[in-house]
Amino acid sequence: MHRLIRIVLFFRYVFKSRLVNAAPALVVLLCTLPVSAEPEIRILVLGDSLTAGYGLAEPDSFPAQLEQALKKGGTSVRILNAGVSGDTSAGGRARLEWSLASKPHAVVIELGANDGLRGLNPKATAANLDAIVSALKRKGLAVLLVGMRAPPNLGADYGQEFSAIFGRIAAKYEIALYPFFLDGVATYENLNQADGIHPNAEGVGVIVTNILPFIQRLVSQARSVR
Repeated sequence: MHRLIRIVLFFRYVFKSRLVNAAPALVVLLCTLPVSAEPEIRILVLGDSLTAGYGLAEPDSFPAQLEQALKKGGTSVRILNAGVSGDTSAGGRARLEWSLASKPHAVVIELGANDGLRGLNPKATAANLDAIVSALKRKGLAVLLVGMRAPPNLGADYGQEFSAIFGRIAAKYEIALYPFFLDGVATYENLNQADGIHPNAEGVGVIVTNILPFIQRLVSQARSVR
């Protein structure tokens, strides 16, 4: 489209200035000019060890594999790794502002796993995630919230209350929700490291494949509000 506009404007100039004889060569020149690429979208992933890439080489981490998958599909994107191993929703909330210093266009929130592992009060987790999403919405950023599940040993009541946090916040702020970060990976021994908690490189690949459509929609949303 940009190339066509340049050619049309060129012909208007040619016929107004009577430079018709020079037109063919100049048209060829115009057609060889590169079409401007879409601007790069920066996506911050605010998370814990599942984002940071605990136990993995950097290229095998979730942000790195996600960036490669998006670029392979032709998307101009940079994924910013704001994962801190052991972090809770409170920790993510506390470091939100300086995490945004890279000026992302969109944010993926992957927090809550450590809250569940420690059996923290779901109301506190909900308050932290709510504050994070609220702050991002005020800044006009595109947001994807990633859900998490509590360990089954904490009981059904705790698990239900914990799992409900994510859908409730997503509905409140009208943002996209990816229901469970470890979908298709949790409990699969061959997709996890020896601790049975953190995915290995292959497991991260499964996560990336599953979440990719959500991230692609997030990119589109970020472009529309730029």
